[in-house]
Amino acid sequence: MSSSGDEKQGATTDHPRSLSRSESDLELDGVKENALLRKLDLHLLPAVSLLYLLSFLDRSNVANARLDGLTTDLHMTGNQYLTSLTLYFIGYVLFEIPCNVILKRTTPRLWLPTLTMLWGVVATLMGVTQNLSGFFAVRFFLGVTESGLFPGVVFYLSMWYKRHERVYRVALFFSAASLAGAFGGILAYGIGKMSGVGGLNGWRWIFIIEGILTVLVALTAYLFIYDYPSTAPFLSEPERCAIQSRLAADSDATAAEPFSWAAVGHALKDPECWLYGLTFHTLSLPLYTLSLFLPSIINALGFTAANAQLLSVPPYALATILTIIIAVVSERLQRRAPFIVGSSLLAVIGYAILIGNKDPTGRPGISYLGTFFAAGGIYPATALALSLPAMNVVGQTKRATATAMQISVGNLGAVLGTQLYRPATAPRYVLGHSFALGYMSANVVVVSILWWLLARENARREAIAPGAKLDDGEEPLKNSGDVRWRFNT
Repeated sequence: MSSSGDEKQGATTDHPRSLSRSESDLELDGVKENALLRKLDLHLLPAVSLLYLLSFLDRSNVANARLDGLTTDLHMTGNQYLTSLTLYFIGYVLFEIPCNVILKRTTPRLWLPTLTMLWGVVATLMGVTQNLSGFFAVRFFLGVTESGLFPGVVFYLSMWYKRHERVYRVALFFSAASLAGAFGGILAYGIGKMSGVGGLNGWRWIFIIEGILTVLVALTAYLFIYDYPSTAPFLSEPERCAIQSRLAADSDATAAEPFSWAAVGHALKDPECWLYGLTFHTLSLPLYTLSLFLPSIINALGFTAANAQLLSVPPYALATILTIIIAVVSERLQRRAPFIVGSSLLAVIGYAILIGNKDPTGRPGISYLGTFFAAGGIYPATALALSLPAMNVVGQTKRATATAMQISVGNLGAVLGTQLYRPATAPRYVLGHSFALGYMSANVVVVSILWWLLARENARREAIAPGAKLDDGEEPLKNSGDVRWRFNT
């Protein structure tokens, strides 16, 4: 897919001894590989997953706050509420790539906790806003401050794990999003009972308590977020060498590549990177409309606000379980596209159920069932789709840019989605559900095309250089046009 015009790598480290797959299952430089992976997972995944859980909680708790009096207290119409959601994604899209550029030019240990602290402060301010314009401003800056976390972490994990290992880790990391939805409903139900404490309504306490929690975690994150393998204090020298040996034969993660604006430009001109963005674009509208409107959708079925908060938990719980299961199976079979397509089709069934129920208040159970199918399909598909640039883009700066591009292009779908679930369309929400169904169907088409293109290119390269490996020859990998490179589908 990418031409040989991709960026040249900067100075590279000497490639250490590479091992065959059968060897690497046992030991690398005296270090057992499976034990090393477990150690990396223990030190990296809980930390970044916690940050993303808080990020998704702080962006989507507005849906819970809405049921606890947000729009009433701020004299907000239904359409003005939708505008506040749109402003978040405008800030998010505009600052996605700049944030990943900053990450590349600084360090994860400095940048990721700093971002977390900033959005925690902004999230807390949502609880003390007194008018509509203030709430609009805070939502915009929440999008700005949260924009760098997800693409930053995806790039960060690509510097620690081999290509086929990243999908499972990114999926586990992303499962924190559905977990946040489940926790959000439970927390909102409990915090809502604080209405009147300190003279504040329950919706204000939702923002204040969850925002302060984020700030407290951010302060400790400077201690438990690490930079890269070469400096991580929890690794021994043999373990660092083992990581370098694993990555050198798999990708460019061990290259000492300086930041380059040319590499950013190469990503922006590469059709492959835009296809990854379109893959997420067709998922982001259903993803964010579900997370931002699920409590309202359930509430419109005839359930009380408190019960709607609790009933939003089971669909998210199912989504979390399916995301993890599908990620595990996908990693073992070394296949991504078929599972994205299958998951998207599951969500299509869910939205078909929601649209097909012409009497949602009379038969709420049918529509509620549809939310299980929708959530159970959207989250696994998104988790796998978001790992594609980390696996397939060569060049550290280009990969960081491509990851940010994917989220930016993707979230343009979310900008549209925030305007679809208008109060006048309740309780069937035909407009919103129809767009979501159309987008999930489009995702099946886009992923199928990407799957075919990458598989065709792999076959062409295999015909030219059968069985080629990245450590064949003396030249290090410079771009994804190298015939030794195989795309992961």
